[in-house]
Amino acid sequence: MKNYKQFKTELLKDKGIKRAYEKLGPEFSLIAMLIKKRIERGLTQKELAQKIKTKQSAISRLESGSYNPSLAFLRKVAKALNARLKVKIY
Repeated sequence: MKNYKQFKTELLKDKGIKRAYEKLGPEFSLIAMLIKKRIERGLTQKELAQKIKTKQSAISRLESGSYNPSLAFLRKVAKALNARLKVKIY
């Protein structure tokens, strides 16, 4: 039985899969940062949602990567987390 690392390494040998994975890298990084900040602040998804006047399900979709948020929404989330939103184009 393979572990996750072995499975991932094997999958990433496929150039098409590797390109798709790298393309999603920034999204995964953003999601990880948001979850980390929320947890550091001791907030549940529901509490964060209440701070920005939305539903817990919207925060859940954001954190799962199944929601494509606007910059305005991300600004609200950052403000509620006492964080800054910084967007860069390289």
